[in-house]
Amino acid sequence: MVAGVEALRELGDRVVSCRRCPRLIRHVSSIAKVRVRRYRDWEYWGKPLPGFGDPDAELLIIGLAPAAHGGTRTGRMFTGDSSGDWLIRALYEAGFSNQPLSVSRDDGLRLASAYITATVRCAPPGNKPTPKEIENCSEYLDEELRLLRRVKVVLTLGRMAFDNYLRRVHQRQGSATLFRHGAVYRLREGLPVLVASYHPSRQNTQTGRLTWPMWLKVFQKTRHILDHPSEASHIAKEL
Repeated sequence: MVAGVEALRELGDRVVSCRRCPRLIRHVSSIAKVRVRRYRDWEYWGKPLPGFGDPDAELLIIGLAPAAHGGTRTGRMFTGDSSGDWLIRALYEAGFSNQPLSVSRDDGLRLASAYITATVRCAPPGNKPTPKEIENCSEYLDEELRLLRRVKVVLTLGRMAFDNYLRRVHQRQGSATLFRHGAVYRLREGLPVLVASYHPSRQNTQTGRLTWPMWLKVFQKTRHILDHPSEASHIAKEL
């Protein structure tokens, strides 16, 4: 897997230096300069973010985009914000992480058999990337899908990540009638099992649309699929 590790590192370097979306680059650069009062002493990352995790991952998690004062500040996806708190704690409880917190790039976090990436690599204004920005970033996701050769389950967080992943694997364009929280989908032969979940955003967790038991159940289900692959076909809906 040495070649894969090097290829992922090289891909990460290309992501960080990417300037394909002027609107997004202006936005994250502005966030890094202006900051917010509670983080005024931080030196913000303020650049696109690469994926991170175990190169031998069996679980690939795809979110929407870095948070303005989470990943854009800390330089690592799902790090330093409430969505990261929910994700890493759930990964820890399901045995995919060595610790329950993700606060900075040097906090000692290590993922076991899991890799985290995103649909878009820069925080978009209003948390709404344009179709062109999604397409620009999708080349990087395509390459991760190719390099992460042991992935058996893909977990998409939110409908936008769900729809975009289906487009990447040439299933179909995606539809609001297909996405359902906690659903497990069997795609065409040779593709990983797909699990759909609401995104652990504040909007979802504070309104109760996504509760902790609902969220943790997704990861328990994912762990069960990985530990008992022969049972996956019995709990998956064909797409």
